[in-house]
Amino acid sequence: MAESDVQVAVTPYDLVGRADVVRRIVDRFYDLMDEEGFAELRALHAPDLAPMRDSLTGFLIAWLGGPRDWFTRNPGKCVMSLHSKIAVTQQTARQWCDAMRLAIAEFVPDQDFGAKMADALEGMARGMVRG
Repeated sequence: MAESDVQVAVTPYDLVGRADVVRRIVDRFYDLMDEEGFAELRALHAPDLAPMRDSLTGFLIAWLGGPRDWFTRNPGKCVMSLHSKIAVTQQTARQWCDAMRLAIAEFVPDQDFGAKMADALEGMARGMVRG
């Protein structure tokens, strides 16, 4: 088989732009939380967002099909259960989705793919609503 005949699987991680773009998305997402309109969401987080920035970046990299380091560092944990003790409301879930959708749109050039990514994450966020 010729080298040009080999098909290489392209993951969502590749389509997004890999780790650098994922980090930019996460940084923008958390920067947005300090802007007007996201106060309730920001109040659910600690003053220092650095650990959350690192954790969400690692999770999204793995979730998108990149290196699975987040899962190696967090064996047996799932994002849904990690948020089970947080008072996620319809309003804070909506704010999370809005901020993430804005961040994705800013850094993912393929708008259709970005919308699908945001939709999938919105499903997770809405699944965390507890009240």
